[in-house]
Amino acid sequence: MSRGARFRRLLVRAIRLRCPVCGKGRLFESWFRMRATCPECGERFEREAGFFLGSIYFNYGLTALILAVAYPLLLFTGSVAPQPLMWSTAAFAVAFPVWFFRYARALWLGFDQFMDPRASSSSRPTSSM
Repeated sequence: MSRGARFRRLLVRAIRLRCPVCGKGRLFESWFRMRATCPECGERFEREAGFFLGSIYFNYGLTALILAVAYPLLLFTGSVAPQPLMWSTAAFAVAFPVWFFRYARALWLGFDQFMDPRASSSSRPTSSM
């Protein structure tokens, strides 16, 4: 499979909040509670302690990008008054990362799978440690 096709497949799995390895198992039990392993293939999602700190880059980066484009665009076109614009962008800066949290984690898992692919846990030999 080509890198482009693999990238698209992992991106679709992340958007659907599915396991990056098998594409079937759901990543989350509830809005903020992530499963430790895939219910379908048994893949462990958190490779090491602090693994999901990388998902903050996706969350913060997209939030900052949207605000950095939208705020000046709306301010300088005069389509929104400055005071309501300030309050609405402040509300967006709080609400969007909360909503995007799950997708940021899923994208981080997909990015990790793309850069450092893992086979399904069932096909990997288990260690004695």
